Amino acid sequence: MKKFIIAVLPLLLLGACKKDITSLNVNPKQPQTVPGGALFTEAQRSLSYQMGSSNVYFNIFRLIEQQWQETTYITESQYNIKDNAIPDGIWRTLYRDVLEPFEQAKTTFTNTPTLSAGTVKNDVAIADIMQIYTYYYLVTTFGNIPYTEALNIDNKFPKFDDATTVYLALLTRLDADIANLDEAEGSMGEADQIYGGDIASWKKFANTFKLKMGITLADADNAKAKTVVEAAVAAGVFTSNDDNANFKFSLNPPNTNPVWVDLVQSGRLDFIAAKTIVDNLTSSGDPRLPLYFTTDASGKYSGGIPGTKNSYNAFSKPSTTLTAPNFPGLLLDYAETELNLAEAVERGYNVGGTAAVHYANGITASITYWGGTGTSATAYLVKPTVAYATATGNYKQKIGYQKWLALYNRGWDAWIETRRLDYPKLPAPAGAVSDFPVRFTYPVSEQNVNTVNYNDASSKIGGDEVTTKLFFDKF
Repeated sequence: MKKFIIAVLPLLLLGACKKDITSLNVNPKQPQTVPGGALFTEAQRSLSYQMGSSNVYFNIFRLIEQQWQETTYITESQYNIKDNAIPDGIWRTLYRDVLEPFEQAKTTFTNTPTLSAGTVKNDVAIADIMQIYTYYYLVTTFGNIPYTEALNIDNKFPKFDDATTVYLALLTRLDADIANLDEAEGSMGEADQIYGGDIASWKKFANTFKLKMGITLADADNAKAKTVVEAAVAAGVFTSNDDNANFKFSLNPPNTNPVWVDLVQSGRLDFIAAKTIVDNLTSSGDPRLPLYFTTDASGKYSGGIPGTKNSYNAFSKPSTTLTAPNFPGLLLDYAETELNLAEAVERGYNVGGTAAVHYANGITASITYWGGTGTSATAYLVKPTVAYATATGNYKQKIGYQKWLALYNRGWDAWIETRRLDYPKLPAPAGAVSDFPVRFTYPVSEQNVNTVNYNDASSKIGGDEVTTKLFFDKF
């Protein structure tokens, strides 16, 4: 028996030598190719996470907009955006973790032979719409940005493109994507965690975002804005909260609501309600007050003073609705859409309806989205300080104030609207290191590595300062 084993062993070894031993270096748990759907899902998740995060390294807009206030570490509330390299965090996340995988997904969809031509067209259009959405926040935050030379791994020093030129190019892309969406063809399905690949919903999203982009441009180029807004509305925009673009976060890590991660899972006690928003909600008897915040230690509602250290236990906190692990990531909604339409009417755009009706629809949509009732919305809207006919100020003040309230938990969008409409007039926080920031400075990484292009961009926008107004912020 022993002789038989010895005799057979060389034959086994000889057979083994004929096999491809390089396969031993392949990790079966780490695929070399990734499906386009998986790339899309991860990019969509990263985008939603960035937009909803309350991490002070990535998203401090709730603090700038005085929706929340800090307890111990207060530099961000004081407009200090450099110490934590916040611009670097935003820039890196949106370019590397969002735009790049969406680009890879588009390439993969195109090169997947098992997909029909119609499905590829739809999938590529949806991914491109998500890229346009992402670029919108980059260009309205920084100004001139890498665009035509971005997403090229071989180009370490991309030039910065003119912000207005980028913005107009994004509108052109958006029109092309809308034209390419075909409801008769297939899509990526559940890889899309917002609409499940429903093409009709994506058409409505794209036109609603087009409306938003047009309104953002209104003070800078009214004629162009009018054309864009009217075309978007004619094609069909959001008509109820059922249309809202909600990313589906889950009950269990790692795909949970980032606010839950930052406020609950972390065990940190860093954020409370800000006095500014709480006082405004309280003074008008706004039904959103208990929907946005918890009661304080005395059973009432109160907020910490912006820019100062505050006791966590003494003040109201973000509501348990908002801090639930599966609270969705909201990227675009009906409430904002109706308030945009109210402004469009005031500007003389042909969008139908009256400013007062759109204004009321927007407020009602905001209240009901957060769990309030139509009855409570109606009672709120008849108050003289709220009703469109009697509320204080011109249309920019009325709409700007209600946008600020409706965009609670969407601080980035609230910041864009505050800069554009100049309302509400937020009080300067204690210890502010600058005037109200109307842009973010460029990342330190760009200053140090892409120096020539950084210097050129800084010069062209009027200086790399937080007080340098951007292309859309004219007044």
